[in-house]
Amino acid sequence: MNRVADKLNRPLRDLRISVTDQCNFRCSYCMPREIFGPEYAFLPKDKVLSNEEIVFVAKSFAQLGVQKIRLTGGEPLLRPNLSELIAIINTETSIKDISLTTNASLLPRYAQKLKDAGLKRINISLDSLDTDRFALMSGGRSSPEAVIRGIDAAEKAGLPVKINMVAKLGVNEQDILPMVSYFRGRKITLRFIEFMDVGETNAWKMDQVVPAKRILETIGEHFQFEAVDPSYTGEVASRYRFLDTGSEFGIITSITSPFCGTCNRARISAEGKLFTCLFASEGTDLRKHVRAGISQEEFTSLVSKIWISRDDQYSEDRSKGRPSRSNKKVEMSYIGG
Repeated sequence: MNRVADKLNRPLRDLRISVTDQCNFRCSYCMPREIFGPEYAFLPKDKVLSNEEIVFVAKSFAQLGVQKIRLTGGEPLLRPNLSELIAIINTETSIKDISLTTNASLLPRYAQKLKDAGLKRINISLDSLDTDRFALMSGGRSSPEAVIRGIDAAEKAGLPVKINMVAKLGVNEQDILPMVSYFRGRKITLRFIEFMDVGETNAWKMDQVVPAKRILETIGEHFQFEAVDPSYTGEVASRYRFLDTGSEFGIITSITSPFCGTCNRARISAEGKLFTCLFASEGTDLRKHVRAGISQEEFTSLVSKIWISRDDQYSEDRSKGRPSRSNKKVEMSYIGG
């Protein structure tokens, strides 16, 4: 293994791979239905990386220090034979920590297959338990009950689950306590995500962010908790533990308290572009090199050079009022969050 670090001495540790740009939800912060309507043209199949190409890419990232892969989308469960991809990554690369981010609507059909293939963990998006506010956040698709059925299916299959809730002021901040009460009762970790300015279509405004301080104050009025140390350098969520149940919750504070200084994540879009920041405007086309027949050694060297030259710190720049170098940020649905 040849570990690499970027210009800010951040190692390459985590890889997030979008396996499809399509989704069956239309969440307002990711794929708003006003933009991604029924006529929206998603990527043709031949533009999306194949299973073999993803494994080729993963092998090189493993050689450079990646220990974890998270499969994302769009909605990754819309990709045919996703469990086969997981099984190949698990058997043909050194990366054994493979996780998935999903809206859970299809998990009752696939949870056991994913577990059997080698999936280790699942992150599930759920922004409200209230039917109307769920619909508002999800673009009118599905229901909280469908997501809960997916959570149940994941737990039945033996997959550890974390829940991600994007909090938007004026939309679903009143759901913070109901979500806390429900998931701490089930001893499932709930993570709040400050509404982020990813992409160009979600109409982000700073005054729509529910800051971490407000979330902690809201929870603290009803439950006692304590801070928990990060489990590893670069963990994105600030962690907290309830004193009575021992269950945890977390907050991803990319707006009010950026963590660019420890960011060790690379992201690959469904069509094979490598992005070194969630807020980047451009990526490096890896697909063309893979399909041109580049050797594994040459490809590893290419990725190494890209990471070594990395100096992205968009959230830090934003918080300090420094001008962004990104003219147009890549969409979350395209890069996978």
